[in-house]
Amino acid sequence: MNFLDLEQFKTEVHRILISKLDLEKLSRVNSSQARSAVAGMIDEIVVDQKVPLTYEQQEKIQADLLDEVFGLGPLEPLLRDSTISDILVNDKDHVFIERGGLISRVNTAFRDDRHLLQIIDRIVSRVGRRVDESSPMVDARLPDGSRVNAIIPPLALDGPALSIRRFGTGPLAPSQLVDLKSISPEMMEVLAAAVRARISILISGGTGAGKTTLLNILSQFIPKGERIVTIEDAAELQLAMDNIVRCETRPPNIEGQGAVRQRQLLINSLRMRPDRIIIGEVRGEEAFDMLQAMNTGHEGSMTTIHANTPRDALSRLESMVAMCNLNLPERTVRQQIASAIAIVVQVSRMSDGTRRVTHVSEITGMEENIISMQDIFTFTRKGVGPDGKVVGVFAPTMIRPKFLERLRISGIFLPPALFEQTTEVG
Repeated sequence: MNFLDLEQFKTEVHRILISKLDLEKLSRVNSSQARSAVAGMIDEIVVDQKVPLTYEQQEKIQADLLDEVFGLGPLEPLLRDSTISDILVNDKDHVFIERGGLISRVNTAFRDDRHLLQIIDRIVSRVGRRVDESSPMVDARLPDGSRVNAIIPPLALDGPALSIRRFGTGPLAPSQLVDLKSISPEMMEVLAAAVRARISILISGGTGAGKTTLLNILSQFIPKGERIVTIEDAAELQLAMDNIVRCETRPPNIEGQGAVRQRQLLINSLRMRPDRIIIGEVRGEEAFDMLQAMNTGHEGSMTTIHANTPRDALSRLESMVAMCNLNLPERTVRQQIASAIAIVVQVSRMSDGTRRVTHVSEITGMEENIISMQDIFTFTRKGVGPDGKVVGVFAPTMIRPKFLERLRISGIFLPPALFEQTTEVG
């Protein structure tokens, strides 16, 4: 039996299976018993059809239909592969994955647009969200924390599209990031000391550059006795601590009411007695409230922002504050930024798919009407090696940061040699 005939036969078996299943009864038994019972029903249906199949074809039909009933259909084999970091469904026939920072197409496909839409609806309904013509865009997450975005017609012209950003089973250890040569040991030691000393950090970078991963890692240096409140659009932070309250925004209901934005959660979090507030990503008018919180007793707070350079990150932050329509003078906004944030960390994705911290920059204050910054560490790209890997060097700028005094007051002393050592990559 060729591929097309096998797919048609599988569709017919699936139709018969659904007509025989008592889904309500199935939900009352544990998953292993339910899978075993459904597997037996699939075997019976296949035998009744009297279609000659090889053992491998029977196994594939059973596995695919079990994934269809209990999981996310054609996506299940991809979700079981821990090396895949992104699953990108452009339409029912075009599915791509990212592995090792590089994107490639896979043979996975859906029966039709309706099939893909059913899978999307199954995902978003688990977290109490919906996707339909009145709400054709949605953010959601899988049980393992993976972030999901879906967009359907009429906004998606070629049919439903789905993007899944995978996350590991737990946060990486700082040493793992160093071993991957995403950051130098010296950079990591300085950032770890800054977190312990309650110095506020802004992590900047493009999509998929590793901002959230770095935020998760830096959070591991927060002292155990502190109370943390996290605020996110779609929960993806994996903070390994006990005293933590996790908050997530809520989209509007069918009537367009009931939406809860990051700014509202941030204002509410100030009444929750947090030592630090961690915002998954700042992208709107909540930027002003975040700066206010950092300037009024919540030092050591952290967030991420989409930007290409540390200087661009500050410009974007300034633009977001302007969204509040408070008519604040430009200099006042910049003074707020300069006093709230001490360190900007820039992360970038290289052409070979690797992710690296390219700048650790310090905000030193104001010079007339400009926020003054200085680089403490940089990654300089030298070229591409014979294996296609990016070659470069992590190097200090030989400038002693002003926040060393804050570290000293906190009882943290960094050796001067830390700001003199370079690390070759590639």
